[in-house]
Amino acid sequence: MSILEVKNVGKRFGGLQALSKVNLSVKENTVHAIIGPNGAGKSTLLNCLVGKLMPDSGSVMFDGQSVLGRAPYEINQMGISRVFQTPEIFGDLTVLENMMIPCFAKRDGAFTLNALPGVQKQKDILQKAEQMLEEMRMSDKRHMHAAALSRGDKRRLEIGMCLSQDPRLLLLDEPTAGMARADTNNTIDLLKEISDQRDITIAIIEHDMHVVFSLANRITVLAQGTPLVEDDPENIRGNPKVREAYLGETA
Repeated sequence: MSILEVKNVGKRFGGLQALSKVNLSVKENTVHAIIGPNGAGKSTLLNCLVGKLMPDSGSVMFDGQSVLGRAPYEINQMGISRVFQTPEIFGDLTVLENMMIPCFAKRDGAFTLNALPGVQKQKDILQKAEQMLEEMRMSDKRHMHAAALSRGDKRRLEIGMCLSQDPRLLLLDEPTAGMARADTNNTIDLLKEISDQRDITIAIIEHDMHVVFSLANRITVLAQGTPLVEDDPENIRGNPKVREAYLGETA
């Protein structure tokens, strides 16, 4: 069963056709990768999925409901969380405080930093945040300021913040960008664990083919705003056009 259905989505910026007749079907409880070179339309597509951009044409359905015309926070409340290419965390707050923010927002639907002192006194929010830190193996860093974390730990914290809202679909925009190989491998292991242990679907945009082939059950290749091919990883790996255009090999 597909949890996300994208049909005939198009998006133009002036004279640039960024997306053209994009069709994408993401099955429930899978890891679906979207790959392609710079300018292929990956980020534009992702922004259409989370309400940051409105497509010019087509439809985007999540669990049978249209996401088009909804604000990003409304889409988040539907069960879609997004991890950005650059970690979106509060550097001046502690790791624990960062984790408490989405826990509160999931329960009450709104949050301002001015409300943080009151939130810190709420035992159910504190307990949920501490449970998520334990799951992310970051309990020992709970009192560190988030700005002092390594790139890999910042990403781990952000993923934990997303998971604290119990999403059904997790969208990842190049989650290993700028990481050393050790941090990349740790992030791969974390995402494998999340996929195996949670009732969750993951869609990932990624340039690192090591990450893609380590995680994905299904891969869609975009080229100039249009899907070139969608297939299983092994067939993608062996596709001459894909190898030549995206994997740096000659056909």
